[in-house]
Amino acid sequence: MGDRHACRQSDGLVAELVDAVDSKSTGLAHLGSTPSEATIAIDTTLSGRIKRSDFDFDLPAQLIAQTPLPRRSASRLLLLDGAHGSWQDRRIEELPALLAAGDLLVFNDTRVVPARVPARKLSGGRIELFLERPLEGARALVQLRDSKSVRPGMSLQTSGGLVRLIARRAPFWEVELPAEAVSFFDAHGLVPLPPYIKRRDRAEDRKRYQTVYARERGSVAAPTAGLHFTTEILEECRDAGAEIAYVTLHVGLGTFQPVRGDKLHSERFHVTRENAEKIRAAKRVVCAGTTSARAVESLYLGRTGETDLFIRPGFQFQRTDALLTNFHLPESSLLMLVCAFAGRDFVLSAYRHAVEAGYRFYSYGDCMLVL
Repeated sequence: MGDRHACRQSDGLVAELVDAVDSKSTGLAHLGSTPSEATIAIDTTLSGRIKRSDFDFDLPAQLIAQTPLPRRSASRLLLLDGAHGSWQDRRIEELPALLAAGDLLVFNDTRVVPARVPARKLSGGRIELFLERPLEGARALVQLRDSKSVRPGMSLQTSGGLVRLIARRAPFWEVELPAEAVSFFDAHGLVPLPPYIKRRDRAEDRKRYQTVYARERGSVAAPTAGLHFTTEILEECRDAGAEIAYVTLHVGLGTFQPVRGDKLHSERFHVTRENAEKIRAAKRVVCAGTTSARAVESLYLGRTGETDLFIRPGFQFQRTDALLTNFHLPESSLLMLVCAFAGRDFVLSAYRHAVEAGYRFYSYGDCMLVL
């Protein structure tokens, strides 16, 4: 990993790239994020080299965290040292001591929208709207869950009024809502907990399935590596000499859907000029989460507004020097991203250790820092 920056663009090209990033740009772009938790839905190899089964591992169901810990900062941290091929069992509270002057922590400041709205057809059948992304005005793209016999022009009854089906935009529906999309879901939606959390959402999820620095509304899943941070830990990171920058990548519904072939669902993202400059100038960029890494790498590849970047082994990282991330699903694109960063065999060995040591997995689980 020591020669990672051999492939970076020159400062001049990066400066041009920064100039191209509009500080207020938002394009349509998933979740998945961070990239995403979607699995690769093919039995053949990716690009003829990578098999889905290469990223499988055994995970006892009891290690899938169903609730957050009482304290965000109580999470465990598995520290992976790529240079020596070793790991250590640590705590997230120890992260500030692992940082130094010149480090830049990059966070995804997207804010999760309560994206699930129960509804009924006027004939009485139950249905659910799951937000994919807001469109202009009162329109949105949604997934209709448990739906049968729906057609354009139909209306659905919700607690916030009637929702009209405009057109099928496979695999989603364009709908017209009683109010502006994000405001409507904020007022009437339920927290979109991932399907591996086998319970209904609770009042505490409104706060805990959200980072403390979340600002830009638009995600339907949390950038979960950020869930471990408190304002106190952030201050301690600054006291250690690290700076902080933010990117925005809105996680979409594609995170819960299988990826087809070599393609990954697309997500909206943007990086302000100020934050892009911080990323360019930092001695070491520490991305908090796969969504942050995906946004940073997309920026350095010249993408703006929207990204479908699929990071998997063979990818040459341009600006990510360290990665803080939760533990991910077997055969998922997120796990592929981590393996691309640190090596498949090393990462899967560390995962086996995490299982044996009883680490908590997935969204409300523990995390790992990969150097």
